[in-house]
Amino acid sequence: MVLRLALITAAAAALSGPALASSPDAWADFRIEVRDTCLAAAKAQGMTSPEVIVHPFGSASYGIAVLREGDDKRICVFNKATKAVELT
Repeated sequence: MVLRLALITAAAAALSGPALASSPDAWADFRIEVRDTCLAAAKAQGMTSPEVIVHPFGSASYGIAVLREGDDKRICVFNKATKAVELT
């Protein structure tokens, strides 16, 4: 029973660790990086001044943003490891 409790506690700590490890300043810097990188990619594809809405944390591997300019809407996926982006 004690071993089971220890394993559950360790698993819970491991799953919650990444989100707790980053400071608010680090998350703010992440959102700025996603915004700037996605905006540059959008401008390269012809958008001139889109509104960029960045998900605060993204997923474990990706930053996510929505870009909107008039009727044109695109999703930007930012790879956290490689810093590469793809637009829909």
